[in-house]
Amino acid sequence: LRGPTWNVPLGRKDSRTATQSAANANLPGPGSSAASLVSAFAAKGLSAREMTALSGAHTVGRARCLFFRGRIYGETNINATFAAARRRTCPQAGGDGNLAPFDDRTPDAFDNAYYTNLVARRGLLHSDQELFNGGPQDALVRKYSGNGKIFAGDFAKAMVKMGGLMPAAGTPTEVRLNCRKVN
Repeated sequence: LRGPTWNVPLGRKDSRTATQSAANANLPGPGSSAASLVSAFAAKGLSAREMTALSGAHTVGRARCLFFRGRIYGETNINATFAAARRRTCPQAGGDGNLAPFDDRTPDAFDNAYYTNLVARRGLLHSDQELFNGGPQDALVRKYSGNGKIFAGDFAKAMVKMGGLMPAAGTPTEVRLNCRKVN
């Protein structure tokens, strides 16, 4: 993927289990506004800049039609050619599981194309495009779109900070001997 690298601090506490429901409860939804994104990340101790950098993870991966249908059929702050291309694989009814890349230009490369796409009104999810929609994050999105090194550096720093967040109080934790599995 050619993305940034960073050192992961040792000795951090990790939970012993992971659940999809817990993850979903802590992740903003695809229809989130910029304000709710900033608020959700702030609740975890992450700044608006860190939220914007971490959102750049959407430079790789795909989303289900179910999560972007409303954007491609009902929003006006979207590139018409991009919307038409997405509509070919995401009908107004059905096809909920059909996939589209977050970044259709370099879908399997970790780069700053996600931000370039936002500036061009080619954000796949409503929550993506909210980062570049006339609000306070516009300047940072422009900066990242023009300088992949700044994005990569901010992303790595934000990942280290996010990796240091503690699991919810009362959650059994451990310092892992091997980060890929529980002790």
